[in-house]
Amino acid sequence: MIAQFTLAAGEEQPPLIPHPDELIIGLIAFAIVFFFLAKKLLPNINKVLEERREAIEGGIEKADAAKIEAESVLEQYKAQLAEARHEAARLRQEATEQGTAIIQEMRAEGQRQREEIVAAGHAQIEADRKAAAAALRQDVGKLATDLAGKLVGESLEDHARQSRTVDRFLDELEASAAKAEATR
Repeated sequence: MIAQFTLAAGEEQPPLIPHPDELIIGLIAFAIVFFFLAKKLLPNINKVLEERREAIEGGIEKADAAKIEAESVLEQYKAQLAEARHEAARLRQEATEQGTAIIQEMRAEGQRQREEIVAAGHAQIEADRKAAAAALRQDVGKLATDLAGKLVGESLEDHARQSRTVDRFLDELEASAAKAEATR
């Protein structure tokens, strides 16, 4: 093919076939660019690519380490949460038990106070009954001596005799009331 395109010296060269001088200069320029790229630019490109590869691998390793750490922290949080739930359940149980104990103590205290109030009421009633009985004895004794004095026609002003008479009358009255209750 080259033979067909070779022309005589006087003929013009076809435009698609380069001139041999241009071909040699192009090859020398290509060799210089290739040499420059191989010696200067290619090592820098390889260096940058290696750094990026190391950064990516380091990032992956860091991500794996962070993932492992996150998983361990998650497990710790889960354990702490379980422990906190257990502690909360224990505290609720203790509060329930304390509430029950307090309610029982308050009931016992209320029962004790009620019994004290009832006992104080019984004591007050007994004291009032005794005071009423004493007042009644005096009034009945006075009325009885006045009545007896009017019946007899003389004054029974002797206080000692009056007290003995009234006491004997009331004792007989109480004895007859006790007999009546015993027969029921």
